[in-house]
Amino acid sequence: MSDERLRQILEAALLAAGQALSLERLRGLFPEEARPEDEALLEALTALGSECHSRGIELLEVASGYRFQVKRELSPWVSRLWEERPVRYSRALLETLALIAYRQPITRGEIEEIRGVSVSSAIVKTLQEREWIRVLGHREVPGRPAIYGTTHQFLDYFSLRTLEDLPTLVELRDMDLVLTTLGPAIEAGTPEEVPEEEPASGATPGPEPATDLDDGD
Repeated sequence: MSDERLRQILEAALLAAGQALSLERLRGLFPEEARPEDEALLEALTALGSECHSRGIELLEVASGYRFQVKRELSPWVSRLWEERPVRYSRALLETLALIAYRQPITRGEIEEIRGVSVSSAIVKTLQEREWIRVLGHREVPGRPAIYGTTHQFLDYFSLRTLEDLPTLVELRDMDLVLTTLGPAIEAGTPEEVPEEEPASGATPGPEPATDLDDGD
């Protein structure tokens, strides 16, 4: 098979899939007797990415694999194809998500201790419904509070391969820059379904070692 045909097959598959495809799934496009080596697949993907430099789309590697997406700088125009208003999230929700991303594994009580206000159940529910966070296990302290962490969907949504792709806290220095890092895909606001928070009733115990973690992503 020629290099050009290989690139065409991969390009067509990625466009048709509408989601990220792992190297394993791309390999499975070919019959076993004619399956390209991983090195050939990676070279073809690199070539496809280079061909996108002057186009309105880019080939990106995220946690789940490779996908085509609209370049971020073009989103103000492309987003007008959809009539519905963009989802707006409160600053409280974004701060909670940022703390989970940077401090995981972390409990709700530990988030409240850092922020100084209670975390509403609606915020946790919204983040779980978006599949951005999940319960990793339970802290072995009285009450066995749930321990939260981010998911592959979180990484995919924010175009990250791993959590190491997040800027370090030393680089960010304050919460406003952390929230900016999450990107224009999230628009800050105050959705009706997320109630106002109350000041935390008191300090919660500091982090304890987690000894009961569930298997997960």
